[in-house]
This record gives sequence, C-alpha cells and structure tokens, in this order.
Amino acid sequence: MPVQKMLVVDVNKCTGCRMCEMACSLFHEGVCSPSLSRIRVYERHAGVEEITIPVVCMHCTDPPCVAVCPMGGMKEDEDTGTGVCADVCIGCRLCFMACPVGAISFAPPPNVKPLKCDLCGGDPQCVKFCQTQALVYVPVMQAHRLRAKKLLDHYVSRRGETPEDEGAAAYEVKV
Repeated sequence: MPVQKMLVVDVNKCTGCRMCEMACSLFHEGVCSPSLSRIRVYERHAGVEEITIPVVCMHCTDPPCVAVCPMGGMKEDEDTGTGVCADVCIGCRLCFMACPVGAISFAPPPNVKPLKCDLCGGDPQCVKFCQTQALVYVPVMQAHRLRAKKLLDHYVSRRGETPEDEGAAAYEVKV
C-alpha cells in the first residue's frame, strides 16, 4: 500500500527547539532522548544565522533501505505503507548507507537496530508537538501543493516581488 499521507518540513518555520525529537523518543522508547529519536534536527551556523533542518524519512515508493537489507529486516508495514525494521536485523547498517536523505540513524550501543520513522502508526507525535508547524502531516497531493507554493514563492521573491504583490497574483498554484 503506498503512503497516503506524508510529513512535510518547512525549514523556515523550524526554531531548533527539538521538541519533535523528544516527542518521538518518548513515544517509541519511553524516554526523552534525541539520540533515540527517528527524526533528527541538524543545525548549521552560517555567519550570524543559524539554520535548523529537521530530517525525516520520505517513505520512498521503492525504498533503497528495504532493497539493500540482506536479511529482509526492512519491510513495508501493510497498514501505513512505511518501512519498518523487523527483528531479524543484524546491524549491518546498509540501510543507513542507502538512505538518500540520511533519515536512518542508530542509537548508541548496544543497540544494533536502525531508528527509522514509522509515522507512529499514522499519528506522528513530532507533528503534535511542533508549535511552529514546521512539521505537518498531510495527504500526498496537499504536500505537492505546499511544495509547489514554496517553489513559486521562492521564484517570485528572486524577482524582487513578494507573493502578495499584484504581479505575483498571476502565479497561482493549480496542482
């Protein structure tokens, strides 16, 4: 079953509070520990500006993490369409290497199983605790519209206009 809804990240709204990491680890592991979270917030200092980027699994249609697992440990959950790690994982970390977005991580030893988003069974906790709405869980078509709008806003701003300008009104997202 293909994923019907997906997590969408708006990096411009992320404050780097890491509540998403805490909610995730608490839900899955029973403790608030970013090292046990399935979502990772990365930060980079660019001059005086700090950029924070939450990285989440994209739940690929043909997931490379599933394809490379020698034990068949990464499987698709039939209810949510997300890839989940089964008990046969040997900790080879090929899934980690194959992930194109860097969304798979490992907890500190002695844990050998990958930490990978499973969308909390269809009710992502990270979204519930994101006060700025940098994370939203929306139907796939709405995610496409959000992405198209971001690209459009970026293009319009590069031309020196704001999305609210009269000239920008001609650029309407019709996905």
